[in-house]
Amino acid sequence: MSTNPEQSGPNASTIQTLADELEALRERVDTLESDLERKDDRLDQLETELEQAHADNDRLEQRVEELEAAQTPIEARLDAHEKKLNANKDRVGELQARELEKGAHLLEENVDESEIDVADGRLERVSKDDGQRYFRLPESDDPLERGGDIALAHSDLLPIQQLAKMDDDMLHATTSSLPSRLAAQIWKARTDPGVGDDPWQTGSKNVHEYVTASDMKHWIRRQEKGISDDYAKKLVSRTIDALLDLSKNRLAIKRKRQRKNGLEYTERRVLLMEDADIPGEGTGTTTQDDPETGDVDR
Repeated sequence: MSTNPEQSGPNASTIQTLADELEALRERVDTLESDLERKDDRLDQLETELEQAHADNDRLEQRVEELEAAQTPIEARLDAHEKKLNANKDRVGELQARELEKGAHLLEENVDESEIDVADGRLERVSKDDGQRYFRLPESDDPLERGGDIALAHSDLLPIQQLAKMDDDMLHATTSSLPSRLAAQIWKARTDPGVGDDPWQTGSKNVHEYVTASDMKHWIRRQEKGISDDYAKKLVSRTIDALLDLSKNRLAIKRKRQRKNGLEYTERRVLLMEDADIPGEGTGTTTQDDPETGDVDR
């Protein structure tokens, strides 16, 4: 009796294929189990870190609550100190105002000008023989005579002197006029050795000092870089006008004939006379407010 091949079991090739597939599935299962184990380990680690973070957060929240609880009494103490300081400041200001109204002269460094309430709000600074500056009410003499005699009060200065005492920023904020600023700067150059660039010359006879229009032109070009010679000439005339106005005509203008390279010409000079009444520089014999000056080219 013969055997039918179709009824026989699977051949060797089929069995091998099934065995290979089974082995591949086993390896895949092993890989997935390894991945799962790593994920479980990572999850355990994250849960541990989360628990630590919760514990840290709890400690921080507790610390914040402690600080907030401590802040309230500190703020209360600070508020109390601030109220006490303000009250003391008000009392000091009131006492200083009373002393000033009695004629006292108070050291500038000890006075907060904005906190002093005096009649018409009129306070002025004065310099004294001791080299220090004081506050006083205008024209009031110190009954205790502290600091010696008054050297000079700011309000006693001529406008040109007041401007000359300002720094560049304050000068620009005070006046937008370039000739006025130049007038203040050239006056400062005359009185402040630290400026260095001084076009003034020592005079003779009744003239204390003078500056020529040509020297003033060159000086202006050194101060204002980049301006033309023609514009500098115009600024000379305007600066001379400002000098006369801001000095309340304490300066004089004189025309002097000059000869250069065989040519004769007339040049203006700004003169500070020996008898000019300049605060802080001695009082001259001139008593009129507007001393006579020569003609000025406008």
